[in-house]
Amino acid sequence: MKSTSNETSESIIRSMPPELSNKIAAGEVIQRPASVAKELLDNAIDAGADSIKLIVMQAGRTLIQVVDDGCGMSPEDAKLCFERHATSKIESIDDLYKIRTMGFRGEAMASIASVSQVEMKTKRIGDDAGTLLEIWGGEEKKFEPVATDNGTSIAVRNLFYNVPARRQFLKTDATELRHIIRAFHHAALANTDISFEMHADGDRIYQLPAQPLEQRIAELFGKRYRASLIPFEEETSYVKIHGVLADPKLAKKSRGEQFLFVNGRPFQHRYLSYVILSLFDAWTRKNEYPFYAVFLEIDPSMVDVNVHPAKMEVKFEDDRSVVQLTRSVLKKAINEYFVVPDVDRESGSSSDGGFDVSFDHFKNREGSGQSFPKGFNARGRTGGEQHSYPSRINRKEGMPDGSDSANQLYGQPGDSDDDQNGKRSGQSAGNQGSPQKKDRGFWQLHNRYILTQTRTGLCVIDQHAAHKRIIYEKTLSTTEESLPGTQQLLFAQAVELSATEYSLLKELHKIIQRMGFSIELLSGNTAIINGVPADIDIGDEQEVLRSMLQKYRSLDQKLSLDARKKIAIAFAARTAIPRGKVLSEVEMEMLIDQLFACEEPYHDPLQKPTLVYMPMDEIQNRFR
Repeated sequence: MKSTSNETSESIIRSMPPELSNKIAAGEVIQRPASVAKELLDNAIDAGADSIKLIVMQAGRTLIQVVDDGCGMSPEDAKLCFERHATSKIESIDDLYKIRTMGFRGEAMASIASVSQVEMKTKRIGDDAGTLLEIWGGEEKKFEPVATDNGTSIAVRNLFYNVPARRQFLKTDATELRHIIRAFHHAALANTDISFEMHADGDRIYQLPAQPLEQRIAELFGKRYRASLIPFEEETSYVKIHGVLADPKLAKKSRGEQFLFVNGRPFQHRYLSYVILSLFDAWTRKNEYPFYAVFLEIDPSMVDVNVHPAKMEVKFEDDRSVVQLTRSVLKKAINEYFVVPDVDRESGSSSDGGFDVSFDHFKNREGSGQSFPKGFNARGRTGGEQHSYPSRINRKEGMPDGSDSANQLYGQPGDSDDDQNGKRSGQSAGNQGSPQKKDRGFWQLHNRYILTQTRTGLCVIDQHAAHKRIIYEKTLSTTEESLPGTQQLLFAQAVELSATEYSLLKELHKIIQRMGFSIELLSGNTAIINGVPADIDIGDEQEVLRSMLQKYRSLDQKLSLDARKKIAIAFAARTAIPRGKVLSEVEMEMLIDQLFACEEPYHDPLQKPTLVYMPMDEIQNRFR
């Protein structure tokens, strides 16, 4: 159809108003409260501050404030810093290829101001008065002189107040606070010459003086890191690599303590992260993540940081060299820490380079009588742990007792042709209503699976998965009781947690108390354990709590279940009988009894099978 002359002459493309373009840009730059915290911290660092304070309320929903003692701004600069693409960091295209500052695009402040209520107070050293500027949703509300300290204070209130759809997509306060703490960790680790402070909802989370990297790591992640750090440093004509690794015994079940920096800027690099984690394979279990902080110093012209608005992705001019050099340096540090000899993979002779070292010879020495690194066995795993045996489920009225499920599997006397009149069952007629397992016997396969004969075949039960189902249902049942069972500790245990662990414990405190824990929250990321559920071995309570919180964090990112079910899954995963645990026949029988007393005996809490059934027909067919 032909267009009319009016239609052809009328333009349909027009420039967006600044308030609309800023809100669109905010969607790229400001994804959540942690994005605001990161941008404000970056600006404070670029301002040459010696001291920086971060204050948040309600995980950044109502307030994110950064106070620094940096260079401050003039009244003119104070206004200009909220203009889109206004920056003091770069002036020409050449500057874009040698960026040394944290910020450079001039987008962040305009984006933040467009979706929040911002109050800024700033003053340069030597000025008689400072400047107060208030901007709400991109609109200036106040601009006047003010009495204030040297430096800059920026308070961002009611984030996304004018974009309710974005506010609805925010996660729980604990999740959002973890992301803010992560941004704080990045700033604090990369700038150990600056003192940092963080407060959340009136509580002081961190107070860090200027200090060496190893001390800062201990302050951020716990004192137990202090004696378990592995420093490294190497320099070539292309790149300088330095930092620290932590002993694999401190590895956690969830990510969050792995840090990469280039020229002081945090960045993400999937392949490099994979390579670093693979160096720990001989010393960690599956899905364990050790701590590392790796710092790369490279000519800024050799790395492009202008890849994504979030500034977390970078591109190296020689990506392969960066990865290979980093791998060699870290591998050397690990080998020296564990006193691993340099062995050539093929010839077994000493390696001249000192970097191409294999851990395979440790894995193949099982039963040879040779020694292994302290604290590890021949498979590179930590030594055996003590775990409690299965415990009976507290059945509620109307809850299945397992007879129906077990009878379908095991049958009753007289059910099979080989068991007519109960002759081979060894059971009296009065016991014909219960599962016939007692005289069939139980066997462990590689101390991982329980094998037992059924009336029509063979049943293979995963002891770890089965016990997880038992503990999960028991834990859910316990949280609904008015008085959960708790065993009081003779001596209360003080636990030092990381800030992320402590914030998570605060969020889950009521649920954990109803599980049978008796925990008191103190200041300084410290908790006191006064009592634990009856199924936990005394002496294991601190590790159980830490592991449970770490597992919950990993589940929180994957599952959409309510908090009570996720913490029950985390508790079951930590306290269930491990694969490899030797069980007596009585313990095996008890485990199977309790499994079939569950509401869902055939799957663990994550819906993986607890047992596999092989009918006689299938077994017989394999011999034909």
